[in-house]
Amino acid sequence: MKKQVVIIGGGAAGLCCGGFAGQAGLKVTILDKNANPGRKLLITGKGRCNVTNNCEADEFMKNVRSNPRFLFSATSAFPPQATMELFEGLGVPLKTERGRRVFPVSDQASDVRDALVRFAKGNGCLFRQKTSAQEILCEGNHVRGVRLASGEVVPADCVVVATGGLSYPLTGSDGDGYRMAQELGHTVVEQKPSLVPLVTQEGWCAKVMGLSLKNVTLTLIGPKGKPVYQELGEMLFTHFGVSGPLVLSASSYIKGDPKTYQLLIDLKPGLTPQQLDARLLRDFGEFKNKDFSNALDKLLPKKLIPVMVELSGIPGATKVNEVTKEQRGRLAALVKGLPLTIKGLGPMEEAVITAGGVSVKEIDPKTMESKLVKGLYFVGEVLDVDAFTGGYNLQIAWETAYSAAQGMAAV
Repeated sequence: MKKQVVIIGGGAAGLCCGGFAGQAGLKVTILDKNANPGRKLLITGKGRCNVTNNCEADEFMKNVRSNPRFLFSATSAFPPQATMELFEGLGVPLKTERGRRVFPVSDQASDVRDALVRFAKGNGCLFRQKTSAQEILCEGNHVRGVRLASGEVVPADCVVVATGGLSYPLTGSDGDGYRMAQELGHTVVEQKPSLVPLVTQEGWCAKVMGLSLKNVTLTLIGPKGKPVYQELGEMLFTHFGVSGPLVLSASSYIKGDPKTYQLLIDLKPGLTPQQLDARLLRDFGEFKNKDFSNALDKLLPKKLIPVMVELSGIPGATKVNEVTKEQRGRLAALVKGLPLTIKGLGPMEEAVITAGGVSVKEIDPKTMESKLVKGLYFVGEVLDVDAFTGGYNLQIAWETAYSAAQGMAAV
């Protein structure tokens, strides 16, 4: 008789684990709260789905923020190249973009989700949608099944917890997995939002809300006054502060009180201070009879000009040919280091991922099986493992799912 596996959660890790477990000859049932599986996948990567990062295993490890050593076996067994082969084999052509980020050629997250559903169904997985797991049942220290919210008991030889974290709760990630883990004696590390927008003190951010900056360098200054993160890329102003890829990455470097950190935006990273000054002189020469506030169109986004004029302290009505060298220096310093004061992290609901989760000290790193309960496995975001932005977090989902499937098949 085939070994019975119940997977709680039909997201990225759950679908992937189901496909591999079914492929290995196990009888798999996937329980999912939603009407359709893989709901969170549809909103990842701005709806494009950054499936992995096209890097070597050692580079991948450097981008895992929490407990990278725990993933050594999983990454070795199923590296990013294996992820790419999986999706290409499932009929999803892939492309590699800046920062080695891997996306479907179609730029449609739905293609990734649909491929995973085909993978799971094609390998015999039974889907039970709109179905909530209430409790994992055990005899002694071995799982025996799952009790549903309806009271029905689904028998199982193995149970995989693939419930995700706390981010995007509307997709079904509401912390159930943590509760069930604790009920079975597992330690759950406190959850915090990671890869999250930042709330700033400056009110002017709301004035430029919706403005997207490309090819800027964002620097995060730590409590000791030294840079802890710096990268070139894109960011976005919002009604409460800042968001976008650079900001999400920066947020994951914040430890402790966010108010002890500061952001600096270099709006012209391609220019040295001397080159910027020469550029300003050239622009001012072209607009010498204009007011200062009307002479920055070539240098800055239109929406940002009134803010920069105000912050520079140079009266907007000053004629360009009257702007002093000292005033020009103040403007240049702002362009090369526009400061923002961090007030706090955005809410958990807006976090891309959840930091914290089931303690990896209680999990076998080769199989993802609990060291406390036989036949109990944890995969994906429910674990206390998270990484920086760039496809690394989904890679964690795929590789932990693969390890769990192989672990269940081997027993």
